[in-house]
Amino acid sequence: MKEFLEVIYQTFGAFFGILIYARILGKQQVAQLTFYDYINGITIGSMAAALAADTDPNKTVAHLTALTLFTTLTLSMSYISLKSRPARKLLEGEPTVVVHNGKILEKNMARMRYNTDDLLMQLRAKNVFNISDVEFAVSETNGELSVLLKTQKQPLTAETMGIPTQYQGVNTELIMDGRLVEQNLQQVGVDQAWLIIQLQQMGINDIREVEYAALDTSGKLYVDKKRDELQNVIDITDKTGK
Repeated sequence: MKEFLEVIYQTFGAFFGILIYARILGKQQVAQLTFYDYINGITIGSMAAALAADTDPNKTVAHLTALTLFTTLTLSMSYISLKSRPARKLLEGEPTVVVHNGKILEKNMARMRYNTDDLLMQLRAKNVFNISDVEFAVSETNGELSVLLKTQKQPLTAETMGIPTQYQGVNTELIMDGRLVEQNLQQVGVDQAWLIIQLQQMGINDIREVEYAALDTSGKLYVDKKRDELQNVIDITDKTGK
């Protein structure tokens, strides 16, 4: 029973410890995951698991110290790489060109231990099915493939066709999970009374009925209710016997 309680306490400690350290390290661990970041994430997770599962009270402080020290070193190296480009190149590597003018650069791929199947898969993920259409393909340090199509294969845009366009920014959330986002109301220059009138015109009398509401840059309000009145909801699964 004592060991069981110790595991519970230590698991809580490891959980909140890894939560705090992940917040300190920032979003780069996920958003820009390089091989170095990937290894760091695995190591920190392993240390947290050891802290949670080891019932020896004499090792709890040791596990926590190691976790703290490793997180500190990771944070320090992130700061150094932020300030020093040579250090950043050492830790994260450099982008590598794998396709140039429709031709695969086998030597560059061999240095990365990157095969043609991987290349074709990543090209298809970018909706590119013909290598001859590619001007440049660059393997980034996080494993993503950046692709520049040849000019004649690039899709038409309003700019290339000389068509004028209007500004289109991001939507501003006004209601999330049935709750007002008051700072966003002030940001777009509207008040709660205006929003309530708009909702009433849509047959909504209580903000708590709304799952999500957002205002776009043209002034159009999008509203999604928690209980959508849909007659026929499409089910793409193969379940039977509803």
